[in-house]
Formats: sequence, structure tokens, C-alpha cells
Amino acid sequence: MSSSFNMISVSYTWGFLLFGAAALAFITSTAGKYLKSATRSSIKKRDLVVPEKLPEDAYYSISPLKDFDVDTEEPIKARPFKPKFHMTMAIENITLSEFIVKDKTYHERIKMRRKLLADEHHEVVGTNPKASPAVLEMYKWLTHTYLPDRFPTMFSLTPTGLLNKTTQETLPLSPTSATHALELMGSHIDNDFLFLLPSSAPEDDGKYRLEAFITCFPSGFNTRTKLGHLLAAIHGPVPHYQQKLERSMDKFFAMLPVGKIVRRWNWTISTSGDLFRAKGLHATPEQAARESRDVHLQTTGLRCERQTLHRLPESKAVVFAFKTYQYPIAQLRDEGSGEALCEAIDGVETGSVPGMAVYKRQVVWAGKVKAFLRGEIDVDA
Repeated sequence: MSSSFNMISVSYTWGFLLFGAAALAFITSTAGKYLKSATRSSIKKRDLVVPEKLPEDAYYSISPLKDFDVDTEEPIKARPFKPKFHMTMAIENITLSEFIVKDKTYHERIKMRRKLLADEHHEVVGTNPKASPAVLEMYKWLTHTYLPDRFPTMFSLTPTGLLNKTTQETLPLSPTSATHALELMGSHIDNDFLFLLPSSAPEDDGKYRLEAFITCFPSGFNTRTKLGHLLAAIHGPVPHYQQKLERSMDKFFAMLPVGKIVRRWNWTISTSGDLFRAKGLHATPEQAARESRDVHLQTTGLRCERQTLHRLPESKAVVFAFKTYQYPIAQLRDEGSGEALCEAIDGVETGSVPGMAVYKRQVVWAGKVKAFLRGEIDVDA
């Protein structure tokens, strides 16, 4: 990337007043020393001038993990649940270096992703023509800069492309299409990516629409059915989204500056160990009331997403990315987090959005899960 730098030029003006013949000799003898000192001072100050940093510079200042070992790196132990649920964005600032995290589940996850790309391609990949520049911009940054700079033990640039050292495969630096770029991202990175751009329809007032995605591990929604929809429509089934979050979300997407990245966590309980959940994690009151399937604690776990949002510098698209984590429910009980999770489960129903308990299907699994976490029943119950 080429950057333009605004240099501040510093100039000095010297004026000398002659007060008489008696002062002339003194001025003559000291002027040379003064000029030399002033020149050195000027050069020193000019050397200290730091070029102005541009917002997009953050994309090319990635801190490397020089000794990173993907085979031994433990997954993040996320416990984002709180005693009472409140519908807020709950974001925190991070650096672009922290955009993607990897761990020892990488090999297993990549195999799963590639199988999904083969078996469920229509459901996990999609793009509208409008998003092609954004997808290709993202791919170029990932392959040319981010992956080789952040994870030099896993990726390196070669004359023919980007070498994935763990799979011994070389990714092309110029994919044939936006869809091809999304497929490559999904095959080599254990993150899901969604690309949102301002709507061009006058009646939408610049609100954002989902224009492209690679989501191998959706959490209870079919991303294909959301393609081309506004944020409000995407979150339509979420209780009280319109009243509590729609306006702030639209404003945040519109105001998110280039060079800034934010992170948030969410959590739910999944009664299936499947990472690909295009449906089944959410419910309407009618669906929840009809639910009769037994909850099997062996496959039940805490499901969390590490979500990030940032804006691409050229296309100005907003990229929503997430990495999914799953923890067996027995792990939380054994580590002593059982009562805290029970309190958080109850807090969903007593929080600011009571309807969220039905939406998350708590009426189906809450009783059995809490009984297990409190040691009242065994995992085989």
C-alpha cells in the first residue's frame, strides 16, 4: 500500500539590529556560533516530525505471533454469560492484529468446513454482484498481509501464492471470482464472514444489507435466506430487536470508521453437538410448546461466538466475522461454573427481554440442564 505523508516544514527567521559600532564586533564574533546552533536545532526538530498516520495504516501494522503453534494452542475458554440478560451491543475495542484467532481444533474444523462446502454449498456460500469488490478486497488483505504477517508459522508468501504450511496447499493470490474467494476463505480459515453494504434504495436511507457470506457454522439460522436483506429484516425474529437495538445498530454500522475493529461475545445452549445449525436453535412460542424431543445431555453444551466488526478501507463494506466455540455441559459443571450458568439461564427470562427465553428454546432444555449443572441428575438422565 502506498501512503501519502504530510510533512510539516519548520522555518526560522533571524533578525539582527545594529546599535552602534561598539556592538558590531560582538555580533560578528557570535553570529556564526548561533547560526550553527540554530541549524542543528532545526534539523533535530525536523527529524522528529512523525508522518501522519492514516486510518487504513492499521491494516498493515499487524503484530506477528512468531512462536505460534496451532497444534498446541488451547481454544479460548469463553464464559460470557451474566446473571441477567440485557439486550445491548456489548462491544469492546480490539486491534486488527487480534482479528482472527486459531487453536488446536484448526485441522478438525477445516475438514468439517470443506465437507460442508461440498455437501451444503448453496447454504454456506452466497454473494450478490454488488459485494464482489468487497470480497476480493478482503481476500487480498488476508492473503497478502494478514495471514502471513500474523501467523508466519502457518502461512508464508511464495512466488506462486500463499502457502498454508499446515495443509501444504497454496492459495492463489488472485481468485477467479468472489465466490471462489469465499470458498478459499472457508477452506483455510476457521471463521465465518458476512459482508454488509449500504443499500442504494432511497427508501432505505443508507441502511445496510447483507450482500455476501461464507458461514459454515450458522447458529440456528439459514444465511442464504438473509442474503440481500436489511439488518432489521435479518434480526426480525429476535424479540424486541426493533424497540431496543435497531436504531443503535443502524447508527453504529453507518458511523464505524476505517481502522477500528470491535469484538463482542454471545452465548446459547445447544442440545446438539453439530456446528452447522441452519435451524433448530431458535423457536417461536408455538414451536417451543410443541417441542417433544428429549434433551440428551451427552450432546448438550454451551455454544459461544467471538464476533467482530470492522470496515474495509477501499470498498467501505462492513465485515461481520465470528468464530464458534462449543463446551460440553459437563465441563462447566466440573469446573465449578454450573451455578453461575444456572443463574444466567434464569436471567434470560427475568432480564429486559423475557421473550428471549422462548426464542432460545429455554422452555425445552432449561429444566434438565439446570438440574444437571446443580448435580441433581447424571449426564445419562
